[in-house]
Amino acid sequence: MPELPEVETVRRILEPQLAGRTVGTVEVYNEQIIAHPKAELFMALLQGQTIQKISRRGKFLTLHFESGDRLSLHLRMTGQLLVMPKGEPLEKHTHLILSLSDSNQLRYIDVRRFGRFWYFQKGETDTLTGQDALGPEPTDPILAADYLKSKLGRRKKTIKEMLHDQTVVAGIGNIYSDEILFVAGIYPGAKCDALSDADWERLASAIPEVILWGIDADQMTPEEYLRGKGKEYRNAEHLRVYGRAGQPCPACGEALCRKVIGGRSSTYCPNCQKAFPAGAGSLQVKSQGDNQA
Repeated sequence: MPELPEVETVRRILEPQLAGRTVGTVEVYNEQIIAHPKAELFMALLQGQTIQKISRRGKFLTLHFESGDRLSLHLRMTGQLLVMPKGEPLEKHTHLILSLSDSNQLRYIDVRRFGRFWYFQKGETDTLTGQDALGPEPTDPILAADYLKSKLGRRKKTIKEMLHDQTVVAGIGNIYSDEILFVAGIYPGAKCDALSDADWERLASAIPEVILWGIDADQMTPEEYLRGKGKEYRNAEHLRVYGRAGQPCPACGEALCRKVIGGRSSTYCPNCQKAFPAGAGSLQVKSQGDNQA
């Protein structure tokens, strides 16, 4: 699933290609992806709208129109959003096409069809997407150790699981929870109520550091984005632990381990992120930037 850095990459790539363009015809090939309103009204409302900008909240994107209307979407597991010339062959699993005033098309492709679109008219309150329940962005100054401890310090669930709670921090998923916990030197299976004040401090520092690193590492040109069909991200090759079980830890050389925690795969260093005693997985590892020449 695209996480905050990947979704921010999509926003940065697409906004210059869409701002100022007017939507012409709207084609929906699978009504399942239209969450609000009904597909017929959805298409009618979109036609003639001029795109002003694109914003991001957590993993959500929102297209803002000059009329004051807006279109929110969530890519979920396999959603891809591409601006392509009209003459380009359709990708398999293309579910939505917006024709644009510059002769390009905005196409939505989704193999698993989990992604969703919501159209809100000017003044209409969003009570459907769940964005109103999201926690602060990872770079929000409120995200200090005291905040994290107040939200999670009494929880008996693992810190790995709780970093996925979008009501606590928006935009973190399985990939970046592994990366964040590695930088913070915290074992992913540690229970939240066992973390020390020093753990919370390092975690609060690691969250924005890793997310900003992910955004920076993912920078690419529109041409590169299109070649990758909106599903290949540069930062994957720079990830330090996620998906690298069995490979040497970039900090100490110990073989990285994989464990299923809360139903999700987690990769960690057994030396830098010690499982016991609780809260002692505190060996400070290098920051993301320390390995970059």
